Amino acid sequence: MDRTESLLTTPADPPDDTATAPPSGPRAAATAPPASSASSHPDDADPARRDPRWVRPALAVLLLGTGLLYLWGLGESGWANSFYSAAVQAGSESWKAFFYGSSDAANSITVDKTPAALWLMALSVRIFGLNSWAILVPQALLGVASVGVLYATVRRWYGPAAGLIAGTVLALTPVATLMFRFNNPDALLVLLLVLGAYATVRAVETASTRWIVLVGVLVGFGFLTKMLQAFLVVPVFAGVYLLAAPTGFWRRIRQLLLAGLGLVVAAGWWVATVELVPASARPYIGGSQNNSILELTLGYNGLGRITGDEEGSVGGGARMGGGGGPFSGQTGWLRMFDTEVGGQISWLLPAALILLVAGLVLAGRAARTDRRRAGLLLWGGWLLVTGLIFSFMSGIFHAYYTVALAPAVGALVGIGTVLLWRERRAAAGPVTPVAGSAVPAAPAAAPDVDAATAPGVAPASVTGGRRSLRWRGWFATGTLAVTLAVTAWWSWRLLGRSADFQPWLRPAVLVAGLAVAVLILLTRRLPRRLVPVVLALGASAALAGPAAYAAQTAGTPHTGSIPSAGPNVQGGFGPGRGGPGGRMGDGMEFPGGGGFPGGGGFPGGNRDGGTGRNGQPPGFPGGTANGGTGQFPGFPGGTGRNGGIGQDGGTGQNGGTGQNGGTGQDGGRTRGGQGRTGGGMGGLLDSREPSAALKALLTAGADDYTWVAAAVGSNNASGYQLATSRPVMAVGGFNGSDPSPTLARFQEYVAAGKIHYFVGGGGFRANGGSSASQEIATWVAGNFTAQTVDGVTVYDLTSAGQEAQG
Repeated sequence: MDRTESLLTTPADPPDDTATAPPSGPRAAATAPPASSASSHPDDADPARRDPRWVRPALAVLLLGTGLLYLWGLGESGWANSFYSAAVQAGSESWKAFFYGSSDAANSITVDKTPAALWLMALSVRIFGLNSWAILVPQALLGVASVGVLYATVRRWYGPAAGLIAGTVLALTPVATLMFRFNNPDALLVLLLVLGAYATVRAVETASTRWIVLVGVLVGFGFLTKMLQAFLVVPVFAGVYLLAAPTGFWRRIRQLLLAGLGLVVAAGWWVATVELVPASARPYIGGSQNNSILELTLGYNGLGRITGDEEGSVGGGARMGGGGGPFSGQTGWLRMFDTEVGGQISWLLPAALILLVAGLVLAGRAARTDRRRAGLLLWGGWLLVTGLIFSFMSGIFHAYYTVALAPAVGALVGIGTVLLWRERRAAAGPVTPVAGSAVPAAPAAAPDVDAATAPGVAPASVTGGRRSLRWRGWFATGTLAVTLAVTAWWSWRLLGRSADFQPWLRPAVLVAGLAVAVLILLTRRLPRRLVPVVLALGASAALAGPAAYAAQTAGTPHTGSIPSAGPNVQGGFGPGRGGPGGRMGDGMEFPGGGGFPGGGGFPGGNRDGGTGRNGQPPGFPGGTANGGTGQFPGFPGGTGRNGGIGQDGGTGQNGGTGQNGGTGQDGGRTRGGQGRTGGGMGGLLDSREPSAALKALLTAGADDYTWVAAAVGSNNASGYQLATSRPVMAVGGFNGSDPSPTLARFQEYVAAGKIHYFVGGGGFRANGGSSASQEIATWVAGNFTAQTVDGVTVYDLTSAGQEAQG
């Protein structure tokens, strides 16, 4: 066999039969692994010895290349998502804030997630100091680890070639490049879930109690990272183990119950602690309306994301045929392929689905414990369950959530490509059977023998006899060709959504992909020396699009709460952007007065899709909204409903919110509301970087106060906190819609001299929620004198002669 063709048929590691002791006695027959899943390979004691020499260098290149992609220019994103960076800063100074995930070191309120992802970053900041690299490097390393673990997981059953393909696809998925260079919880969640898949594979091999319990523990820590999203894979992991583990049915049930117990313990210890500690002794639970982690888990971050019933949120998705919500887009079967999401994750999604179906067809009526089918069900179930929930969830959905699909897409592409290539090879002549297989071995001198079949994962043609060898071979070859052609066509479509981005790439991908698809059908008639060229061209055509998007993502700073990978697309976000340019749902309201001017998109945005003022896209500050004023009601420089002056006064420039909070003069981008390269609504979706004068004002006499300032909304507060390294109270939490603190409690803090300043602007409420932040802003404006510092309205809450209790 040609050496190049053997790259796709290299054996995997043999199963580890030492994880559990073999049963003895009358139950031995019921619990012993079937012959087809055991290994008698002579090199079992040293599996690595069976790898060709190219495997380890190839893996090293993959991991080093991934590290370079994820680390290059990482500091350009600054604080990235300042909402989480502020919590990291707080956790690096206060162990109490560290444990609870508080937004500030004085522990007024927590972030609206469980805190495990913050712990790694906070420990890094404790060691290396507060800077962007200390926050983001752990995330990049989590990405490299995810690629490595995915390789190891796929390799065990399908060989190193499949593992390398899977790892490469994951590394080059644009949304993965984005999130492993960002400080959202998704990076740690992905690693924990891939580790869970690895543990599931190990558990299935030998019906190991230890490994299946570890699956539960890993998913439990996934809950501590991003709450119920981690549980989307639970039915898949449990179902695959229940189907394929080589032991008796009731033993499998007992083992899964133990795994469930491990999950509950791993996830529940922190929840129980938070629930049992008196509310007066801990921070308020951000994102909840009743200061309850259980409410947050089941409501705002739980079932509310599915149903859209998220009290205090900023709006969810829309049913098929309707307009999308401001931060969610349109629900439906094609959501993963639409303008907002398609360029993030869907480059190889059609290929993964085609290869999944083809692999299951070839598996046929395999034995219950067949690993080839079990692996397809594991990764296919992950992709389908998570993808369908993302597609139809009516609550808040962001395109970057789809990074959770990337490992499954990569695994299915790697597994499917290698399995189909083996089928194609098997159809050409005799095949060396799997150890323990009933199929006789081929003669050693057979001229076209694929002697590198993975233990326990023979081509389906081996286990199914030789009657259908020719049909299966043609089916595999045709499927590979169709998969590549569809992938090239879909890349062409996706690249067409960003026509100004590398325009030469679009036709090149299509022509190369279709040409190689035809050549795949003719590979048996081609000289063998041309086969590696065909394979390399096919891989390049399939990966060129996502790789180009990934490189562009790595070269673009990203800030704000809603980042997005890749270049500008028609109807979507731009690079580094933190907020959408789409329509805003009705009923949105800002603290301090009124809803969106004219009822349009973002304040100042054009509801009907026209171009905004000063060249801004529709729906962004600076545009028009059916006669709206183009400014935020109640924000510095904004105007209230129907043209009234906002409570904080001040005037922005050309529809922006001024130097430290808007889009800058003539719609230009500054380090204010839109961050370095975008960030949305200046206080809702991204932080504000205060000027030197404002920073000096906030830090003067800071040691005399618990909070140097208070501001509505966590992002609004985070910029001031990160700039001063002093606690800043986030009134109302992320959206300004949490009842923390109440007006009465805030007045107590002011009377006690615990808060120095109140900074105007930030946050809004929608879908219900508390009006406490609005009440506080109104009370402050009515009882204290405003001063403007570089365009930002500030109230000194300790001013002599003011009536603190109103």
